[in-house]
Amino acid sequence: MNDMPITVRRSIELLGLFVAGFIVRAGSHILMPLLLAFFIAILLVPLVRFFRQRRVPEIVAIFLPICCVTVFAGGVGWLFYGQLASLAKDLPTIGDNVTRLLDRLSIWISHVFGYSADEQLQIINQNSGRFLGYAEGAVRQLASSLSGWFVFFGLLPVYVFFILLYRSIFVKFVHMSVKDRGEREATAVIKLLEKVVKRYLLGLLIQFGYMIFLLGGLLSIVGIKHGWLIGILFAFLNLIPYLGPLIGNILGVAIVFASSNSMWDAFLVFTTITIVQFLDNNILMPRIVGSQVKLNALVSIVGIFIGGALAGISGMFLAMPVMAVMKLLFDHSVGFRNWGVLLGE
Repeated sequence: MNDMPITVRRSIELLGLFVAGFIVRAGSHILMPLLLAFFIAILLVPLVRFFRQRRVPEIVAIFLPICCVTVFAGGVGWLFYGQLASLAKDLPTIGDNVTRLLDRLSIWISHVFGYSADEQLQIINQNSGRFLGYAEGAVRQLASSLSGWFVFFGLLPVYVFFILLYRSIFVKFVHMSVKDRGEREATAVIKLLEKVVKRYLLGLLIQFGYMIFLLGGLLSIVGIKHGWLIGILFAFLNLIPYLGPLIGNILGVAIVFASSNSMWDAFLVFTTITIVQFLDNNILMPRIVGSQVKLNALVSIVGIFIGGALAGISGMFLAMPVMAVMKLLFDHSVGFRNWGVLLGE
């Protein structure tokens, strides 16, 4: 391959990227749970080793960490469900507030664009069929996504269990693949990969936890209704770098506008989210994660969009750790070191 002209090599590399993207797009419902299970398994390896050092049987040593993760996820789900139930009780008030906001929007459109209320209603009636079609498509997509997410999370514990159970086989496969061509370096890369991914994912998990309790607790203390719901939503979205916090701000303010008549509440939510995000970005997250993922901002944003286009929401969540693994592999590969430079800072 090194004897080929550089244009041919770059063309083959780009063709490989397109083929990999096609495979991810076509098999995202299979690959995304496997990828997430792989990262969760790396995160749980120290716990498995801890139990094995105390002579706990292999199956039990793998099962216990998975139970801990399941209990944590179930607790977050229970809290989220309780907040949604509380929001559902306020649906009449939310309906009145939304109607009031739509009336204000209609008045604003009349003043700015010169369309009267009757003309606005006529435009809505003319496009009602299109709106209903969009709404029906959105409902169908949501139902399909929900069923897909149930399968997704149902398969996760099974995948994690078997990845942990057969982890030595995967390591042996890597060693046999590079035998006599860098087995020692492969061992070092595997250890470094485990360290980087483990610290990054553990940092995200800690960030997710303190973001829920810090933001949700502060909003509840200042008297914001559904503060815990806003905290959970923002914590989830904050796992998507750059784009997630922006969407979380918009959703938080939208929930307050829908459930409250006070502009002061919306200002409090926006200010609290800004303060918590500032603390997270400048004080807490750098100390927890450090510089484990050395990706430049442009590559990160483009990678998140590509992940979303190829595999939806799960692709956006997994874009950063996947790119971090790719950069680590590129940096330790002579033939692809230039790609590592392209991804780095």
